[in-house]
Amino acid sequence: MKKTTKKFSFNGFGQLTIPLIAIALLVVFNLIRDPGFFSIGISHNSNGNAVLSGNLISIINGASELAILAMGMTLVTAACGGQDISVGAAAAIAGSVFVKVLKASSSISGVTVILAFLCACVVAMIFGSFNGTLVAVFRIQPMIATLILYTCGRSIAYWINGGATPTVTSSIVNAIGSFIPGIPVPTPVIIVVVMGILFWLLFHFTSLRLFTQSVGINGSAARLNGIDARFIKLLSFIILGVCVAVSGCIGVSRLGLINHETLLLDVEMDTILAVAIGGNNLGGGKFKLSGSVIGAYVIQMLTITLYAMKVSSTDVKAYKAIVIILLVVIGSPVIKEKFSRFLARLSDKRRKVSVKGAEE
Repeated sequence: MKKTTKKFSFNGFGQLTIPLIAIALLVVFNLIRDPGFFSIGISHNSNGNAVLSGNLISIINGASELAILAMGMTLVTAACGGQDISVGAAAAIAGSVFVKVLKASSSISGVTVILAFLCACVVAMIFGSFNGTLVAVFRIQPMIATLILYTCGRSIAYWINGGATPTVTSSIVNAIGSFIPGIPVPTPVIIVVVMGILFWLLFHFTSLRLFTQSVGINGSAARLNGIDARFIKLLSFIILGVCVAVSGCIGVSRLGLINHETLLLDVEMDTILAVAIGGNNLGGGKFKLSGSVIGAYVIQMLTITLYAMKVSSTDVKAYKAIVIILLVVIGSPVIKEKFSRFLARLSDKRRKVSVKGAEE
């Protein structure tokens, strides 16, 4: 009977290999550099509430907006084979609408905050639909299509509030950006968990994951199987719009004001990198949302690590770029293929040695 051997494939490691290895390396490096780097303590905030504190809390809290944006960006990438580079500008617009509605009210209550958030969502979804229409209907490459909003988005945010940077004084808004009284976990972290659950429910009770991957892998074949590729692409941009609104409102709530020039500035590239580090194919197709979320935490952990090493803010981006380039290159298809071949050769050599030893 002929004996068959199983060919080794790098893909057997799973899509989360690269981001998990990256986090493991950063954890080991930080523990060697400072054994107490990940220690968690209890402190009291300005309101006198007991809250969790420490570098680990700063990492998972600081990456909240990026993690939420990475979820939406993953869908756009998977369906369209391209990325939306206007998420930062769109978040500034959503944040401006959020503040505009809040300031229009004489008193800020829970109902007012919900109404402001819904208005921000609607506006962000409209701009997402604009981007999605350019991509799905007019078949413009996503980066080129979203370059329009990337260029003018912050100017639109500037016009919404008449060029001002109004502040928002509200305990409810402050709680959204920091801590809910009585809960020691940062509210943005809780929002990330809620968004993750909503995406899980969406994928579990609908066929959106399957349809998105089908469109991303082969749009023509998907159409022949009755899937409306244009609708799926448009829907991915609309869902990203919701993620943009959530991130924009968190950013505003952290600061208690809207600054159209600095809100989530340069978050576009970090969002795309989070998707790439998460092992997702930037050309579309299969995706793993959890990989993108982990990628966001990798980027934030790297940033906190550099700041802890006293690296100046002007140099952080350069060091971060070098490390991220290495991670992306290691996770590239070319490196994966070469590594698979290398391990396959080792496996064949071991098999031949074991067969030869058995014969002797």
